[in-house]
Amino acid sequence: MGAVRRPGAYVCGVDAAMDVIGGKWKVVILWALGEGMHRFGALRRALPGVTEKVLTAQLRELEAAGIVHREEYCEVPPRVEYSLTARGVALNEALAPLGAWGKANVLNGSPAAGGADGDDHVSPAPVPVPVPVPVSRE
Repeated sequence: MGAVRRPGAYVCGVDAAMDVIGGKWKVVILWALGEGMHRFGALRRALPGVTEKVLTAQLRELEAAGIVHREEYCEVPPRVEYSLTARGVALNEALAPLGAWGKANVLNGSPAAGGADGDDHVSPAPVPVPVPVPVSRE
């Protein structure tokens, strides 16, 4: 999980974007910060299951990529707030269609939509079965 970017080694734009948002928690952090500015503790509570160490590392990587802004206030006790930069807002907007796809195809669990049962293939059109026509013997 290094913050080292690999310019020149990208195959496409999606590859480059995934280098920025790759990791278990980064997209969810972006989602939470898209709701508004959060202090560290509030962000941790909004993401059940994330450890303090991992959240700190992911926030630092997003900050280094210019996606997240960290505002530190000189108060006692110290206060730190996280928000999205303009690049972060643009990234969240780019992820919105992906979120809509996940909501429609995974969250609703509808088999017709390729939901939770993993049946995501398109069924062929039904083949008409010939119906026998009664023959009159007159």
